[in-house]
Amino acid sequence: MNLIIVESPAKAKTIKNFLGKEYAVIASKGHIRDLPKSRFGITIDEQNHLIPAYSVAKENAATVKEINDLAKKCDTIYIATDEDREGEAIGWHIAHAIKKNPEELPRIVFHEITKTAITHALENARKIDMDMVNAQQARRILDRVVGYKLSPLLSSKIQKGLSAGRVQSSTLKLVVDREREIRSFVAEEFWTIDTLFAKDIEASLVTHKGEKLQKLSITNKAQALEIEKSVKGDSFVIAQIETKERRSATPPPFMTSTLQQVASSKLGFTPKKTMMVAQTLYEGVKTPSGTSGVITYMRTDSLNLAHEAVTAVRGVIESRFGVKYLPKEPKVYTKKAKGAQEAHEAIRPTMLQFTPEVAQSFLKPDEIKLYRLIYERFMACQMNDAIFEQQSITFSGEENIYRAIGRKLTFDGFYALTGAEDKDKLLPTLKEGEVASLQSVKPTQHFTEPPARYSEASLIKKLESEGIGRPSTYAPTIATLSNRTYVTIEKKQIIPTEMAFTVTEILEKNFANIVDVSFTANMEEKLDEVAEGQNDWQKLLSDFYVDFSHQVEEGKTAITSLKVATPLGRNCPKCGSELLLRSGRFGEFIACSAYPKCKYTEQVEGEKKEEKAAGEASDEICDKCGKEMVLKSGRNGQFLACSGYPECKNTKSIQVEQKTSETPCPDCGGKISLKNSRRGPFWGCENYPNCKFISKFEPSTYKCKESGCDGALAKRVYRGKEVYECLKCKTKTPAEEIEQK
Repeated sequence: MNLIIVESPAKAKTIKNFLGKEYAVIASKGHIRDLPKSRFGITIDEQNHLIPAYSVAKENAATVKEINDLAKKCDTIYIATDEDREGEAIGWHIAHAIKKNPEELPRIVFHEITKTAITHALENARKIDMDMVNAQQARRILDRVVGYKLSPLLSSKIQKGLSAGRVQSSTLKLVVDREREIRSFVAEEFWTIDTLFAKDIEASLVTHKGEKLQKLSITNKAQALEIEKSVKGDSFVIAQIETKERRSATPPPFMTSTLQQVASSKLGFTPKKTMMVAQTLYEGVKTPSGTSGVITYMRTDSLNLAHEAVTAVRGVIESRFGVKYLPKEPKVYTKKAKGAQEAHEAIRPTMLQFTPEVAQSFLKPDEIKLYRLIYERFMACQMNDAIFEQQSITFSGEENIYRAIGRKLTFDGFYALTGAEDKDKLLPTLKEGEVASLQSVKPTQHFTEPPARYSEASLIKKLESEGIGRPSTYAPTIATLSNRTYVTIEKKQIIPTEMAFTVTEILEKNFANIVDVSFTANMEEKLDEVAEGQNDWQKLLSDFYVDFSHQVEEGKTAITSLKVATPLGRNCPKCGSELLLRSGRFGEFIACSAYPKCKYTEQVEGEKKEEKAAGEASDEICDKCGKEMVLKSGRNGQFLACSGYPECKNTKSIQVEQKTSETPCPDCGGKISLKNSRRGPFWGCENYPNCKFISKFEPSTYKCKESGCDGALAKRVYRGKEVYECLKCKTKTPAEEIEQK
């Protein structure tokens, strides 16, 4: 009998289905030997080498015994763990755990879990690749050194429970840096001259009085009005009509990062969920021909495709869509980034006959969604490009030149499968030399927007482009930042907490290399060199450890502790010692100064509630207990509550209608007053329902000077600047412009 050792029970079950009685298949259930959890587990020898002390955890002892017992009964033991570095190292550890020489056990690898792939792998067994194992060991030890040395330092200086990591901390810096950009952003005003030529042709102003215009060229209203006057007084002819062919290139097949990004944007899946669903599709699901893996290995940064798979999909494309959708030669995609594992394959379906339509009856809802993405992307990448006819019309005047761009899909190519994302924008048939008449000209005010926060998808794209981490680390890194409360994810936006700023600032000052993107990326390249046999893993570790240890020792004295304990002026009810306000992992709490002898603590929530209850002072007195009423906010707006809460729970509504504006209603001249609603306060007319004027902002006596508009202006703050906004046409004008006039 022969034994095949894989990582997951699901994979073991699928492979067992393909093989006869002469094969036993067992799962290690992931790592069975690793660095110890309770101690550093690394020693430094005389040559400055970092020696890991691996051990089998108690929870894995039963699995090791089961594998060992089975191995004794078998003639040949095959290591069949995943095909990446992590899998190579797991196989090496399994061999050591069952007291076998790793270099003597046959190693089989496969990109997909199908009968053909498993049979082929058994016929082409190799030895464990020690370069790949050493690259994984180096990564594991580097991460242990940084995490084990730096996390306690942060906990001692800032707050208990904090962590740092080689990839984690540089990723967090990216998020924090983006938030810094957003906070320091100052909006810039710019204007566009929105113009329609006859027959509803939208055109953009590209040149004014010989000067080429960019997005931010028109910076104020006066300039915009001057250009508007020039355009209206100009006479235009159709100076040039250009027609060009444009192609929309087929997308490459999926690799880990792009699958996570597209699944996030199209399906709303988190990277973690995407990998969990993909793992199931890889390890085995029910199909018409039995349980089988239906996609190739999902942790990959390669765009390579097996020749047999490409040949097969070309046949499907020709039979389903016709020969005109099939390129003359197969399309080949390559990844330019360093470190790409080109020996691997991109993510693709393993059985083309298992179409999404067939799969619908066998897969769970999330599985079919992700499978359809993968299946259609693989087919699309081998189809012909979509072709557009792009038309450009130049309208030339004495002082101004406009350009209109139109496009028409002339051949749908791969869009026949995926659907066209870009709609046609057709232009009417015109002739050069014809007179062009203006239909409308309107200056429009805009303000520049701050950079967008990262989403999980865009952060993964950034990590990949910077060379931080590898396919297997993207999802866990983001999950760690969220679990450690360094970031929150709201409406797909990753928002750093204040603790993230504190930690990043300390690391920037004292451990600049740990949060430096280029340093982290360079380390990834060095690990790739180890995997390729071009770098010594022990020298890599030693060089890093010596410098990093000095940084940690310096940090112990150089970093000022932020753990400030504030006396509260109260004594501990248990021992009589003074109570202190401290900071912990979950915020502030009250603790006895005699700790650890006295372990009395209090939640600070009650104190915070009392502070909030104090609210904003008012002139009202509680008619139940005689204490002062305070102004508070609730779901229906502001209200008055007794300051004696929770002993007295008396509340009163605020008669905001009593606050009236000196400015009359801009619609009917009646009085307007401040009212309240579930959506907050608003200004409304007393003549409702005959007059239905409402506004979030109180109108002023100023009137709008826009052409054809005499609406009332309301003063407000917009993007950090005071402006007057017209309540009719919504045009915004800087406050100083209005008030100076």
